[in-house]
Amino acid sequence: MYRALVRITLRPSILDPQGKAIERALHDLGQQAVTGVRTGKHIELAIQADSADDAAAAARTACSTLLANPVTEDFEILEVTPVQEAATA
Repeated sequence: MYRALVRITLRPSILDPQGKAIERALHDLGQQAVTGVRTGKHIELAIQADSADDAAAAARTACSTLLANPVTEDFEILEVTPVQEAATA
């Protein structure tokens, strides 16, 4: 069993109204140094696979077929790590 962490973000050419709203709110709170806010999604996947490479391939397939909109979003597999399964008593 593996755990894959995925980040999905809007492509740079796509407007991000939620990011702009967050940036304005931060400025209203005195955080003038914060600029260029972009929002996205963080997804964790539990993947049954024989190897980390197979798990990463499964995560890429999940992203490209369902999790990320290929027209407006980019995705990145941040990490794939083995998960220790709990021993049954």
